[in-house]
Amino acid sequence: MPKVKTNRGAAKRFKTTGSGKIARNRAFSSHILTKKSTKRKRNLRKSTLVDAANLKQVARLIPYR
Repeated sequence: MPKVKTNRGAAKRFKTTGSGKIARNRAFSSHILTKKSTKRKRNLRKSTLVDAANLKQVARLIPYR
């Protein structure tokens, strides 16, 4: 059985926590920031966990995390 290739784009976007969950950065934080409130922009800087609906797909992209 050959080795599975890691999706390099996904490997740069997702990382695994100590407990094995997958963390991601939030979207909507790179431009058109003037209309967004300071509180909203501050919360966009924080990372969060990948939702259960997408977990299986993301885990398949990064098999050797």
